[in-house]
Amino acid sequence: MDAPQMKAMTEATRLTREGRLAEATALIQQTLANPAAPRRTSDAPSAGEETGRAPGHDADPPPALPPGRGTKLRRAIPGWLSRRRTLPSQDDETLVQPSQPAAPAVKRPAAPAVKRPAAPAVKRPAPAVKRPAPAVKRPAPAVKRPAPAVKRPASAVKRPAALAVKRPASQFEAFSYANAAGTRDYRLYVPSGHTGDPMPLVVMLHGGTQDAATFAAATGMNNLAERQGFLVAYPEQPSSANPGKFWNWFVPGHQRRDDGEPSLIAGITRQVIERYGADATRVYVAGFSAGGAMAAVMAAEYPDLYAAAGVHSGVPYAAANDVASAFAAMKQGPSRSAGSTAQPVPLIVFHGDRDTTVAPANAMGLIDDVLAAASAGGSPGTPAATVTTGQVPGGRAYTRTCYQDAAGAALAERWIIHQGGHTWSGGGPHGSYTDPDGPDASAELIRFFDEHPARSV
Repeated sequence: MDAPQMKAMTEATRLTREGRLAEATALIQQTLANPAAPRRTSDAPSAGEETGRAPGHDADPPPALPPGRGTKLRRAIPGWLSRRRTLPSQDDETLVQPSQPAAPAVKRPAAPAVKRPAAPAVKRPAPAVKRPAPAVKRPAPAVKRPAPAVKRPASAVKRPAALAVKRPASQFEAFSYANAAGTRDYRLYVPSGHTGDPMPLVVMLHGGTQDAATFAAATGMNNLAERQGFLVAYPEQPSSANPGKFWNWFVPGHQRRDDGEPSLIAGITRQVIERYGADATRVYVAGFSAGGAMAAVMAAEYPDLYAAAGVHSGVPYAAANDVASAFAAMKQGPSRSAGSTAQPVPLIVFHGDRDTTVAPANAMGLIDDVLAAASAGGSPGTPAATVTTGQVPGGRAYTRTCYQDAAGAALAERWIIHQGGHTWSGGGPHGSYTDPDGPDASAELIRFFDEHPARSV
């Protein structure tokens, strides 16, 4: 590009910046079409004006524009410049390269035309996809609302528990009693819920080598007391009183009222009645083996204290008066009747017919004493009796004989457990001297006692 062309371009640039677009366009076209033609300066009049040349010398006609270029350029420039004003650097570059003005005009409208519909078209559905999301989350609070409803029943379940806690718990505690005959410890079971109202009392006397706790476990009497609501006292014989912890039922000094061991057992009974308000008309005594023999002593000497008695594998009252006679009675049965007592109490007896420690004949000796005391002449006689047989499912058979007095009142029951040994019938499977296969002696004792409250004198 020569100096005149550079000068023309500079002038065209100045005209464009001043807004004189038509003049700048014409100048650029003329310069490019006819480089040798003289160019007007910024002061030259526009086409159609007279010049200062000599008359008769017309100026060279303006060179023709390339076909179809001038008109389109004039129409396209105003809109293009309106867009270009925001990009001055591009304006300058385009002016420097006039051979490419058409390219930007084609590309720029196309790009916006494609992008404008695309961007909204893609973004608009996006909110539509997101709108259902809150709809999914809305049910969440609805799921949480039932939670309080679930918790309300929980508190309702806890209310009875709180009331149950206030119910007095069961107790199995140790106590002692002392009088002129000595001191004896005992255990007492108080069922839960006991508030001082009168309850029956059962005094349980253990066998030799046993103690209160093992006897309670063997007989299961505490479980019955809890279910049926009665007190259970377990006097305990110490080894200091007998090396084998046997009650001394065969010693005359322990066969009398208000003397020796009978006075201690009676003292324990009265103490429980006073402290726990037991029903004095429903006090009973029972025992096993040596304890059974001592229970017979208590029934004979304290008919005013005990309403009924139970003897399991024991010996009749006063069947021996020393060690030798004691062994004889145990092996063979009583040699003589103890005679009548002032007021016989109802008696229930259990004995295994295969007992090799205490002969089964002792069971009938116990019944004979009760029948003799109830008869007018002091002899057993032949009272009415009812015999029934039965068998424990999967266990032992038994024979039960019930005796009544002349008026038809029950006097005694005798249970013979067939194939039974020297054991507590129906006791716990792991207890001391127990036979789980036999009829439940503990339950039958309580049934019999319940049928025999104290008689009025």
